[in-house]
Amino acid sequence: MDRSYTFAEHPEQIPIPGNKTIAEYIGRLNTGTENVSVARMEAPAGWSEPEQKPEFDEVTILLEGRMSVVIEGEEVIMNPGSVIVTHKGKTVRYSNPFDEKAVYWAICIPAFSPETVNRKES
Repeated sequence: MDRSYTFAEHPEQIPIPGNKTIAEYIGRLNTGTENVSVARMEAPAGWSEPEQKPEFDEVTILLEGRMSVVIEGEEVIMNPGSVIVTHKGKTVRYSNPFDEKAVYWAICIPAFSPETVNRKES
């Protein structure tokens, strides 16, 4: 049966090293959606991830705390309510070097996948 909608009872929790939590509401894992992913993230104080050069655009909307986003060597400090769009094919590194956790939404177009994020090996 071909449905005219996709429904999920709850987000899919994705385990990540460094105590960051990802709750994917829409995306490849939770809904089988390949054209967009929407996830709520919680990054603990001191969290960071390796540089990446994703094959998708990413919208980050910060709800709580602060975050550092370094795009092509330029650092942007995010505060609650700020939004940044990082474009595919650009080198980016997300981190939370601050004392409080950061809570944010991430929207990736097309959807995030481990194969298309292109993280540098540390």
